[in-house]
Amino acid sequence: MSRKPNPNPPAPLKGGSPKALAWKRFRSNKLGMVSCFYVVVWALLAMFAYVVIPDKTPNANRQLLEISTKKPGFEVDMLMVPKETTTKTPYYRFLLQGRPDDCVYLPFDSLNINKEQTTVFLYQSEESATVRTEIVGNEEFVRFGASTGSAALGFTSDAEAEQYIRSHCVKHRKFLLGTDQFGRDFLSRLVLGSRISLMVGFIAVLLSLMIGIVIGSLGGFFRGKVDDAVVWFVNVVWSIPTLLLVIAITFALGKGIAQVFIAVGLTMWVEVARIVRGQILSIRETTFVEASKALGFNNLRIIFKHILPNILNPIIVVSAANFASAILLEAGLSFLGIGVQPPMPSWGSMIKENYAFIILDAAYLAILPGIAIMLLVLAFMLIGNALREALDVKN
Repeated sequence: MSRKPNPNPPAPLKGGSPKALAWKRFRSNKLGMVSCFYVVVWALLAMFAYVVIPDKTPNANRQLLEISTKKPGFEVDMLMVPKETTTKTPYYRFLLQGRPDDCVYLPFDSLNINKEQTTVFLYQSEESATVRTEIVGNEEFVRFGASTGSAALGFTSDAEAEQYIRSHCVKHRKFLLGTDQFGRDFLSRLVLGSRISLMVGFIAVLLSLMIGIVIGSLGGFFRGKVDDAVVWFVNVVWSIPTLLLVIAITFALGKGIAQVFIAVGLTMWVEVARIVRGQILSIRETTFVEASKALGFNNLRIIFKHILPNILNPIIVVSAANFASAILLEAGLSFLGIGVQPPMPSWGSMIKENYAFIILDAAYLAILPGIAIMLLVLAFMLIGNALREALDVKN
């Protein structure tokens, strides 16, 4: 007697590779996806900063003291006076370093234009107008001729000169986040400052992985005296406060951005080494490792070709946390004045430059870089938590 086919067969089990399942779990974590999107946006802004920011000078360092510490949304007209000599900057260098201004920018209240010269009444705030007029005045004379690279203009009347200058040499600027105490565009400095944080995080994590994986692998795989020496060295470095160790290395290497990369990277490998050592100890006696030894593979091949690919999950998770720690360390060093040096913008140095304004009416100059640091660090921590849940084989 034949059995009748089941009219409602069970649905096939949905599965896939471990990577596909981990990616599916990660996508289901809304906080992790939002944080990942936030980090990607900042990474793109950092890469193409000079394309999107208003101030495209190197380090966004166009200083206009006449408009210092202006509120967000401040607007002013500027007269652009061509420089005598200009140099053309290649596009790749512009993306990395920006390009110098080919004009001198003069913020003004009003202009008096004739065919011979232009009298610029420089911008003055209501608070300082009287004092400045009494001391130095606010007039500046500009001749649009050979000295400005405009000898071929050949104005024949005052009306022609005024029409040309107002249409070609006057620019209306709006500062969305205002200006700092040196009259620099604060939005440009804030966006460009993300480069330092992300670069320090990336290079420090890469350096810590290189050192931590090598040291942890040696201790976990060879055990014995090698493991004892590794554990002793790790414990010694682990016992030193991280910030003090970074400061000591920075003082030894000197101030500068390269020294910050090295100092932060040399202090973050300890946790990587401990995790790698523990993971290798747990799987070094497994069947596939014994089979690799029986086949005559050398120890380096067994470690890097067979063992490390099986312990990448916890390494990836700790790397996300180390990225956040590196951002905080760099901000702390720059705030103390031993990290990134002016005029290069860094969120930590921006807080240092403007922290006195917290008790004045321009507290946002110090608060906005602090919020940027907090949100970026929080994003990396949430990404680390999402990766921990997605890569957990027990889920």
